[in-house]
Amino acid sequence: MKRRSLLAGAALPLAGSLLGCDRLEEIQGGFTGIAHERGHLLRERKAWPAPSKVHKTRVIIAGGGVAGLAAARALRLRGMDDFALLELEDEVGGNSRGGTVNGIACPLGAHYLPVPGDGASEVQDLLEELGLRKRVSGRWEYDERHLCHSPQERLFFNGEWQDGLLPLQGVGRGTLAQYQRFAALVEQARKASKWAIPISKEPIALAKYSFLAITFEEYLNQNGLTDPHLRWYLDYCCKDDYGAGITTVSAWAGVHYFASRHGFNAPRPDGAGVAETRDREGVLTWPEGNGWLTRQLALPLKERVQTDRVVVRIAAGKHGVEVDAFNTATQTVERWQAERCIVALPIFVAARVVENPPEFLRQAAARTRYAPWLVANIHLKARLHDRPGTPPSWDNVIHDAATQKGHAENVQGTGLGYVDAMHQSLQSVPGATVLTHYRALGDVPQGRKLLMDKPWMEWRDVILADLARAHPDIATKATRIDITRYGHAMAVPVPVTDGNPSARFAAAGRLSFAHSDWAGYSVFEEAFTLGHRAGLSAGSAASG
Repeated sequence: MKRRSLLAGAALPLAGSLLGCDRLEEIQGGFTGIAHERGHLLRERKAWPAPSKVHKTRVIIAGGGVAGLAAARALRLRGMDDFALLELEDEVGGNSRGGTVNGIACPLGAHYLPVPGDGASEVQDLLEELGLRKRVSGRWEYDERHLCHSPQERLFFNGEWQDGLLPLQGVGRGTLAQYQRFAALVEQARKASKWAIPISKEPIALAKYSFLAITFEEYLNQNGLTDPHLRWYLDYCCKDDYGAGITTVSAWAGVHYFASRHGFNAPRPDGAGVAETRDREGVLTWPEGNGWLTRQLALPLKERVQTDRVVVRIAAGKHGVEVDAFNTATQTVERWQAERCIVALPIFVAARVVENPPEFLRQAAARTRYAPWLVANIHLKARLHDRPGTPPSWDNVIHDAATQKGHAENVQGTGLGYVDAMHQSLQSVPGATVLTHYRALGDVPQGRKLLMDKPWMEWRDVILADLARAHPDIATKATRIDITRYGHAMAVPVPVTDGNPSARFAAAGRLSFAHSDWAGYSVFEEAFTLGHRAGLSAGSAASG
């Protein structure tokens, strides 16, 4: 299917005029944020030169994402300063980095953190340390400056904006009844067993085994949940959290999305009542997204962080660990000798660079599937024209009729709307801003190849045509679009048959493994908790 014919047939009435507009040629931008050529060195180079330098430290951390930063913090909490952290990119943070476009801060990846429950005590402690959470009169309170301001979420549906993301305007009693039915099933699952975040702390209960082996779509079929509006919403939620939809993720993942946090509080069948409560859940967010958190974690590390280093070899011996890293600035290999190594790398990378990888790492690499993602930061010189309904919100989602009808042939990925970087500013007169648009490609055949091969200008056209359904003037007000591409953005929680979607704690000799991949999906709480535990373990062993 050709690009123009796809756009013309994808319920985008403005696409033709938009794509023919001369104004598009004035929009600046390009690909940014990820040094893909560095990561690709691991598969392209067959040999590396001998190390030109040798460094010694007690603990080496390979990988500077959330897990690696959490491990570094845990070492510091144990009083250990003799460690180093190696990071491939120019800045630590992984998928939780932030950036700027024309002077306005914006996310390059993850853009919020739900207020953590008691199961995520390590994250709660971090937030207390950063001054985001404190006890007042015997109760925990969060700094309102960092909580998402209202209005929080809205959906462009049937030609206008509505509050919340669950389709409500004009839906029939049958749809409302299916909302109620799904809410009852979620509540039933919650009563049958505990659904927690992070999952790495909890053993898999027998009651969940039936959810693990089938897709979420199969689960919905089994329970007669066929309503297109419900399925569109559940598909959106899965893509938003996991990078792939209901035909790909497991039923466990689909139910876990709701059962682990807020349930699914549907409106009553008569149409009265409040929509699903995710719209009202406490959310911490910043203009640069979770980049605010990772920069706070990196701040005390100073010279311990070594960026622009591609880890190419990790070898654990009887008396220590050797880590070889390619310095992209000097084009030389540096060797780090340590007592312990925390491997905070994606599983597929860890399996490539660890010499004689343990069997559990081989198996994990073989079964882990990744979702590609695109993140586009769109600078606007002025406020967009808005359709009727709910006023501009922090998170703005545009209903996709093709997804609702079950069209699996979407070859452009699924647009998940946008967040407004200036929403938290509470500016009295709206002006220039940056919209961060997310696009999940986990269900697209050869999605990673599509992501990497499609030119920036074609992605520009797809993205603007998508958003023009709600904002017909977006092409006239956009000045720049910076696109960040994640080929392996997150591990997708697909069905499994061994009853164990994650490793509760992965270690082998002098190596400790910590990354959100080990939890089966990518959220801050999972990565941080796994990194924290690996740091405590490595710090204790090195001290001993």
